[in-house]
Amino acid sequence: MTDVFGLSHKDSSSGGDTNPAQPVRHEQVVFCSDERSGLYAIIAIYSTALGPGLGGTRFYPYPSEQAALADVLNLSRAMAYKNALAGLDLGGAKAVIIGDPSADKSEALLRAYGRFVQSLGGRYYTACDVGTYSEDMDVVARECSYVTGRTQEHGGAGDSSILTAFGVFQGMRAAADHVYGASSLRGRRVGIEGVGKVGHRLVEHLLQDGAEVVICDVNERAVEQVRQRHPEVEVVPDAATLVASDIDVYAPCALGGALDDETVPRLKAKIVCGGANNQLAHPGVEKQLAERGILYAPDYVVNSGGVIQVADEIEGFDMDRARARAAKIFDTTLKIFHSAEEEGVPPAVAADRLAERRMSEIGRLRGIWLRR
Repeated sequence: MTDVFGLSHKDSSSGGDTNPAQPVRHEQVVFCSDERSGLYAIIAIYSTALGPGLGGTRFYPYPSEQAALADVLNLSRAMAYKNALAGLDLGGAKAVIIGDPSADKSEALLRAYGRFVQSLGGRYYTACDVGTYSEDMDVVARECSYVTGRTQEHGGAGDSSILTAFGVFQGMRAAADHVYGASSLRGRRVGIEGVGKVGHRLVEHLLQDGAEVVICDVNERAVEQVRQRHPEVEVVPDAATLVASDIDVYAPCALGGALDDETVPRLKAKIVCGGANNQLAHPGVEKQLAERGILYAPDYVVNSGGVIQVADEIEGFDMDRARARAAKIFDTTLKIFHSAEEEGVPPAVAADRLAERRMSEIGRLRGIWLRR
């Protein structure tokens, strides 16, 4: 199906077999412009079946409006599925600000953006993403009530990578349980591509669990920081070397598209579980992994600890409560693996179906009228 923007919304990840009760078009797409501050943003709300849409604001120098629109539509849809499987009563949405954050970001621009978010009346909660930080959300919040991912000084959760890494570790434990019959990574060799915010925290969890860790990153400083704290960690020069290494688990924690037609045939790991978004370069890669006997833990399931952390702010942030919810990523991931086996489909397809089922079953309850 192609919408008015000329972009396909067919659910290719599940072979186009979408639940007819679920929307394949976005509920709302809003273009926001304030000439004096230089703001040009797009807010996309994919679904509010489970509640108001929650998703970060990406500040990025897109080459064109069409590229920005394509990105925000894809990202907002992914957030609907992520929030559904995280057990949140929140729908999926996302926003992009077109521009160079290092040159274009200003107080006036962020506050103008906040007023546009406020104008949606709570249909969209914003948070941090690429190019935006908790401090930026504090500025947005000066004009808007629907902001999360704020600094601790303003009652927020602060760095969301804390529970993102924790959640990835829980997903990895579930994958180990499914493949090896034990939910520990002790004695397993785990290769981590990217040791930035999430990756370096994942290193800590794995070493504490007794795993052997090998890493790579294009940022030499990030690698050196890990090595200074943990000299026992092995370093390889690049992602290609890491993928072809004798590792049990491959953890992509850098950019998306890490799993493609060239990577999958060379992969020696039995498990793929990492923090990066959109790890599958294109539809069909999930089938290639399954055919090679490689267990793929769907990225939007295992990396949902971050959104769980920022979503908890809406109630008034409590780290113990948020961490307990993120710990359930272990059970959700196991459930997906079991469903995949029962249905004879890759885990990525099973995850999509579970998310669509929850959006449909809970979303239909809105049809039961209640007096407000």
